[in-house]
Amino acid sequence: MSDAPTISDPAKRHSAALTDGPDRAGARAMLKAIGFSDEELARPIVGVATTWIETMPCNFNQRRLAESVKAGIRAAGGTPMEFNTVSISDGVTMGTEGMKASLVSREVVADSIELVARGHLFDGLVCLVGCDKTLPGAAMALARLDIPGLALYNGTIYPGTYMGRNVDIVSVYEAIGAYRAGTITLEELHGIENAACPGAGACGGQYTANTMSTVLEFIGLSPAGLNGIPAEDPKKDEAARRSGELVMDLVRRDVRPKDIVTRAALENGIASVAATGGSTNGVLHLLAIAHEFGIPLDIDDFGAIADRTPIVGDMKPGGRYSASEMYEAGGVGLVMRELLKRRLLHGDARTVDGRTIAQIASATVETPGQQVVVPIETPLKPTGGLAILRGSLAPEGCVVKLAGHERRLHRGPARVFDSENACYDAVRAQLIEPGDVVVIRYEGPVGGPGMQEMLQVTAALVGEGLGDSVALLTDGRFSGGTHGLMIGHVAPEAALGGPIAVVEEGDAIVIDVDRKALNLDVPPDEVARRIARWTPPAARYEGGVMAKYAALVGSASQGAVTTGSRMTANLQAR
Repeated sequence: MSDAPTISDPAKRHSAALTDGPDRAGARAMLKAIGFSDEELARPIVGVATTWIETMPCNFNQRRLAESVKAGIRAAGGTPMEFNTVSISDGVTMGTEGMKASLVSREVVADSIELVARGHLFDGLVCLVGCDKTLPGAAMALARLDIPGLALYNGTIYPGTYMGRNVDIVSVYEAIGAYRAGTITLEELHGIENAACPGAGACGGQYTANTMSTVLEFIGLSPAGLNGIPAEDPKKDEAARRSGELVMDLVRRDVRPKDIVTRAALENGIASVAATGGSTNGVLHLLAIAHEFGIPLDIDDFGAIADRTPIVGDMKPGGRYSASEMYEAGGVGLVMRELLKRRLLHGDARTVDGRTIAQIASATVETPGQQVVVPIETPLKPTGGLAILRGSLAPEGCVVKLAGHERRLHRGPARVFDSENACYDAVRAQLIEPGDVVVIRYEGPVGGPGMQEMLQVTAALVGEGLGDSVALLTDGRFSGGTHGLMIGHVAPEAALGGPIAVVEEGDAIVIDVDRKALNLDVPPDEVARRIARWTPPAARYEGGVMAKYAALVGSASQGAVTTGSRMTANLQAR
């Protein structure tokens, strides 16, 4: 091994400024202290971002996968440098004050990956992602940095088995409601709890993590077919190694995220959410990703694409199958194949593995007899799993999830709660009646702050047998595991004086999905009088990260981002 610095690889487009020449001897000395050689420092330096954390199963296999990614980078002529960032588990924190940290963590993930990559002048980047907010957070960071890179999902959890049926984390939350309603025993609840999560991996249905994993393949930032391999499948290690090799190809050819993610790619991502009955959080996150890429995208674009996109993926929570079963059926390439039959995707969109969406779809191998993805000629539903509503209660729009229920018109009296906890107490006390419209407000991006999910409430309603007879609307958001007539992201939010802030107990609310309308059936002059009397509540946090987030975050209808011009109007309004 030579003691003198070697000539750098020409693919060191950024890191050469960190490592090359006599003036950088100090930096090299620091890096040699932890084992890097001159030869290694002369190669392109690729960051390996992990979101490993010991607070959930979702990201728990990333330490092992990072070693495989690094092996792939080394084999392809690069030098990996591993670093980590945070993750907040929605499933663990659900129903507590900690849940408010979840969406905030998306911005922290994006910011921290960006900071490390900028600070250390990486030539490329691989992001290992798992729990919900780490996927869009990594995509946002890749957009900001625009250095060759990709995201690899560490994989879904396998389903558990209880009394001969598959169960998962949503089963547990619904079982809590069933126990409170007296339809199962405490022993049965404990049995479901023990069986639901058998190992590492992110929540198993087409909930937010798997929805965003699908999105990342459809927008081209993840290598096709590799995200879908379950966390505990031995093939996942080879997928990680392949990702390390692939990023070096991107580095050498200088293929950047903005070469991959275009308006057409984002439309493909929206179609993937609609076609699989995916999480409404996909709306929030795709808007944020588009913002970071500088690509115009509007909340109404989701409704237009969903209206023309049938549901072909029979996936939980609205359908029957888990993400691991989607993989066993042949993977999300089957969804691509079906949508391309009717030109519902941009087949010429490029991906990080060098192929187009059309090429990936044509190479997909279907498992004979699989029932997870149905032919588009006989879809599960003729339109996608979400819709965008507007009206007197949501002038800036809101999102309703349609997969898993058939009601398209609901009129009922408002049951008003100024926090999720207050609502959950009412549900536990069995104070919600069939036909009610449950309103949970002051849980938006600013008001929460952090726009916490409502799975504890929605699952309890389903568990108590009210899922098919009540509606719920909120300026917060829903878990990807939510099903029933549930409307989230109501904007403007209550904390900013949106109409949802002046709904009163017993007011009639009309939800009309076919007319794309959410209205408060109260005379406009009465609504105006209420708004004139309204005063904003005191901030729930006076300092720290939560207060900083509340001061910066923009509207949910624009992705709840904390950077750029989209939040300017909200800041001025405050």
